[in-house]
Amino acid sequence: MLAKRALIAAVLALAAYPSAWAEPIRTHLENPRYFLFRGKPTFLITSGEHYGAVLNRRFDYGPYLDELQKRGFNLTRTFAGAYLEVDGSFKIPNNTLAPPLDQYQSPWARRDGKYDLDQFDPAYFERLKSFVDEANRRGIVVELVLFCTLYGDDLWAINPMNARNNVNGVGDCPREEVHTLKHPELLKRQLAFVDRVVRELNGFDNLYYEICNEPYFHGVALDWQARVASAIVEAEKGLPNKHLIAQNIANGKAKVENPDPNVSIFNFHYATPPVVVAMNAHLNKPIGDDETGFRGNGDRVYRTEAWEFLLAGGSVFSNLDYSFTVGHEDGSAEVVAPTPGGGGPALRAQLAFLKTWLERFDFLRMRPDDSITIARGSPNDDARVWTLAEPGRQYAAYLRGGKNIALKLALPDGSYDYGLVDPRNGEPLGDGHFTIQGEAHALELPDFAEDIALSIRLAP
Repeated sequence: MLAKRALIAAVLALAAYPSAWAEPIRTHLENPRYFLFRGKPTFLITSGEHYGAVLNRRFDYGPYLDELQKRGFNLTRTFAGAYLEVDGSFKIPNNTLAPPLDQYQSPWARRDGKYDLDQFDPAYFERLKSFVDEANRRGIVVELVLFCTLYGDDLWAINPMNARNNVNGVGDCPREEVHTLKHPELLKRQLAFVDRVVRELNGFDNLYYEICNEPYFHGVALDWQARVASAIVEAEKGLPNKHLIAQNIANGKAKVENPDPNVSIFNFHYATPPVVVAMNAHLNKPIGDDETGFRGNGDRVYRTEAWEFLLAGGSVFSNLDYSFTVGHEDGSAEVVAPTPGGGGPALRAQLAFLKTWLERFDFLRMRPDDSITIARGSPNDDARVWTLAEPGRQYAAYLRGGKNIALKLALPDGSYDYGLVDPRNGEPLGDGHFTIQGEAHALELPDFAEDIALSIRLAP
């Protein structure tokens, strides 16, 4: 009877988390620059909130995830709770990472007005698993960011790992040493946190881990990052599922010279122009642009960043969307200065079209390509053409602003059909057919206001 009850309990537990039988998202064997998720080749794109969905108890993540699902997005980036911000951080109004302290869902229990780093709060794991499960039910992958660099003393002052805030007396150090191997007792608690999170979430397929947000600031050590990555691997050794690990490498661009063998995804912030993809082609791994911002509140700069990055061969684009706030979890909050980025329904519609358009290609077989160039005319901002191609079969190209432009199509001999669309709204801008026999074809583009996308396919 006891065995039967145990079996029933196990079945019910699996039913609560329907992805428990599935293999977690992984890099695709045929093209490791992309992913395999639930049996399909996948790239990840989203326009998500400022990472506080789990740690901010006031944030109702149901409507937020509904909006992502409605747009067809398949990613959310979320901080695990070992870091939080204060009101006014980075001039972000209604910052989801800055809940009132009585609404902060810490991973650690509180005792005598302080945190106990040896005692986890069950309510935290209930909320964490509920969030991942709700994302799972909507086909959304969670990038769970375990730690974050401490940008200022005000953020260290409220952090549970600060000795002044915990009953354990650990973390009596400068904030620049928190994410290093210099303090064994603090490291012990950090690794225990990683171990518990990894074990609690092992059954989910819609999940990967990022070690630390922006570790290239304020003293986050490479050997500490490697230790956290190895802790994830160690925790999963005896568990059914193995999850991907991401590392945040740099703002803008950098070449990864000595990759951690435990890392499968290499993330960059503000990666525009997307030269970082070609710089790290030797990795043959997914390259992500998983934070945008600091370029104003308008839509154009973030839409063009997305198109360029994915057409350059990137496989993760995560726009930071400040229209998701407490009380506006559907993404309806107005985004205005001094907010350091953009967001809103119009931009999400544009990014949703990008995802739909690119998914019409057999992108798993495509690589960055330079066979489409500008033959005449100059774009307003001197942008080049970004192209993904399976030579002789399919081409996806993108160009920003300009007039009187002709493209040189240096393609293999054959007959091709093409179509042009406006990335702002998906409106067709022309289509046609051409044949190449020995010489490149010159394609005259209609004048376009901001940007234009071109699809070419070998004619049947």
